Formats: sequence, C-alpha cells, structure tokens
Amino acid sequence: MEVPRRTRTSALTRNLQILDILTERLVPMTAYELAKASGAPASTVYKLIDELAECSMLSRTADGRVWLGPRLMRYGLAYRTRMNAFTEARRAMMELNERTGEMIQICTRDEGQMSVIDMAEGSGAFRVTSDVGTRVPLNWTASGRLLVGHLPEAERLAIFKACAKPSHTGLAETDPVKLAKMSREAFLEGLSVQIDTSEESVACIAAPIRDPEGACLMTLSVVMPKHRVADRFESIATEVRNAARSVERALGNH
Repeated sequence: MEVPRRTRTSALTRNLQILDILTERLVPMTAYELAKASGAPASTVYKLIDELAECSMLSRTADGRVWLGPRLMRYGLAYRTRMNAFTEARRAMMELNERTGEMIQICTRDEGQMSVIDMAEGSGAFRVTSDVGTRVPLNWTASGRLLVGHLPEAERLAIFKACAKPSHTGLAETDPVKLAKMSREAFLEGLSVQIDTSEESVACIAAPIRDPEGACLMTLSVVMPKHRVADRFESIATEVRNAARSVERALGNH
C-alpha cells in the first residue's frame, strides 16, 4: 500500500516564504500582510516571526513591522567572500567606475529576475532607483537578457514565457520569441544595450562575465543618462567589454 505524501507546508518552507516576500517587496511588512502574501494562517506567521526575530533573522521596526535581520547580512557577506568571480568583478567595477566616471553595476540572475549585487556611483548628480538588492524581470534590462543568452533556445523561451512582464515605462519587450533571439544575439556579441525600458531617460550598456564553460555568471553594466549615450557609446562599449574580459581572464577563461 502506497503511503500518501504529506502536503502540509513545513516550517522551513514558511520561513523561506517570509524571507523571500520581504526580499522581493523591499519594505517592512506587518505580520498580517505577510500572512496574506504567503497564504499561511496568521497564527503560524506570528509564531514564525517570533522565532526568526529571536535569532536575528528578522527584526522589528519602531512601528512593529517586520524586516530582514542582521544575521542575514552576515550570511550574505560570508557567501560573497567565497565568490572569486564576485571579488574580481568588484575590482573591475571600481576600475571601470574610475575610468568612465559613470555608475557601474554588477548584476546576476535570480530565477526570472535580474538582481543588482553591487554598485559604484558615478561622479555626477545622476542617480537611478536600482540600488544594491534591486530585482527586476529579466526582460527589462540589458543585463537580464545577457544572463540567459548562453542557454539553449528552448530554455530561453521557457524563461521569458514565465517571467517577461511589461515595464513601468511600457517600452520593455515582452514577446518571448523576440526576447530569446535578442538575448542570444547580445550574448554572442558580448554587449547588450537598453534605453528607457526600465527607467525613463536611463541607458544601460552591459557586457557578460562568462565562466570557463561559457555560461554567463554575472554582468558588468554602465548605467548613464541617455543623452550622453550618443557621444560616449563607442568608448563606453569598449571599456565595459574590456572590464568584463579582465574578470574572465582572472577566472581562467582564456
């Protein structure tokens, strides 16, 4: 006789749901809001929040809302120190920032999202809303397309079918077939460009950082006002490609 599988959601899964929701929303939330977003019973969420707060995985704001705790930062920093690719990418980011004077970001893929994992501000007053920790759909950004460009066509299609969403500006491509093609072409060219698709009047010129097997680990991107692109495109494209290539050489990708 076959024993039926348990369908009750485990405490670990619920804990991860709470952490994921806070990470995605990027704002403190009430226990009620977390229960509603996760679909879990309020009594369960209240108990889990208490347990997570006791071990500093969560913290509480002055008004009683829940936010990520300091212990998560320790885990994240420990993980990041073991990432040789990130260490090299950060070196290249800082050097590229100094050479160009523009904002530079390091981005990675988080399932159907692109995530900003580090950033160096430009020398001027130009600012964007995408800070470290920002996650947006892959189809919104130049980096997002590069991050899946190495995958087989069927996988690229499946990813964009599942994750492509209209951007706030309404200019991001959402057709999975077009996105799969654009993604592959940009990856092969070693450069991806987007203007206005994620934020108005903002341009992004990105290059892939590939591992020795040819997969895109992360990207280096120059984020700048679109009015400067016409005059600086060739020099910026060369700089960001060379910076990404320097990381690849450091990783043994010759």
